[in-house]
Amino acid sequence: MKHAFFGAALSLLLGAVPALAEMTDIRFTLGWKTQGSDAPFLLALSKGYFEEEGLNVTIDQGEGSAATVTRIMGGAYDAGFGDINAIIQNAAARPGEAPVMVYQLWNRPPFAIVTPKTSGIETPADFEGKTLGGAQGTPTTRLFPVFASLNGVDLDKVSQENMAPNLQEPMMIRGDIDGAFVFTITSWFNLIANRQNPAEDFNWFQFEDYGMDLYSNGMMVSRDLLANNPDAVAGMVRAVNKATLEIAKDQDVAVEAIMAFDNLVDPEFERARLEFALTNLMNAPETTEIGMGDLVDERLTRSIAIVAEGYELERLPEASEIFDRSFLPAASERGFDVTIN
Repeated sequence: MKHAFFGAALSLLLGAVPALAEMTDIRFTLGWKTQGSDAPFLLALSKGYFEEEGLNVTIDQGEGSAATVTRIMGGAYDAGFGDINAIIQNAAARPGEAPVMVYQLWNRPPFAIVTPKTSGIETPADFEGKTLGGAQGTPTTRLFPVFASLNGVDLDKVSQENMAPNLQEPMMIRGDIDGAFVFTITSWFNLIANRQNPAEDFNWFQFEDYGMDLYSNGMMVSRDLLANNPDAVAGMVRAVNKATLEIAKDQDVAVEAIMAFDNLVDPEFERARLEFALTNLMNAPETTEIGMGDLVDERLTRSIAIVAEGYELERLPEASEIFDRSFLPAASERGFDVTIN
């Protein structure tokens, strides 16, 4: 009996070895340093949702949402959290090489111009005669000419200063510039860190409210992974979808996952950032209609044209080059309903 027991146990152990050997390694890059908005990926990691899909996912911090695209194209990473507009830019120049978005998270873009209420800027026309500052090459800065064209702003009457991103809010607070080209989810909290009240003391000209119908961040994968291991892509999408719906209902578990990944972040600060992402970037009417993770092809086509104009692209990629919905679970499994607890 004893030999039979140990023999059976050994068989079970040996039987588990092939399963372990079949785990797929995935190198994943975040869009920036650890933030609350990374919670879907960090929860999928900490709760073993990736592992359940046969994936051994290693997550690294990022260098910017646009850098996610170049990191993947360079072969250092298989997947990441980044900006769909950066995919558009790279797909225009290098067809067939840029990564593909497979799970859209930010249905609404974080691109905005923020101005102190003391500046007297109340409408886009008020930008004329003022000085705006921003980091060269960011979507908000590069797309401002399109914003200006759509809203009747004479660019020749607007002064623009290039500066490092970390200088924008301090220079605006000091009055060195009248407004800044920003990402709302970053600038809002930079202002709080500088003892400002972003809700009461600043005006936010969000691009989506002024004819700039753009998408933004989501999960993208390399062309190589897409072609050679579609099962891994499908598994990643299922894991992230499960985690995304969970954090929409329970921010406590999201913060636990964030802290498990990086215990140096401020938990309450990143909880607030997560809540900002949930309510301002993810919880859009369109998401209610089509489910989290998906987008509308016609809208993506319009956004491609906007990006092409702002970045002076020589070729307009097709929507099918940028986004692949074939890995998404059924819409009934992607219902998105935010509860802030």
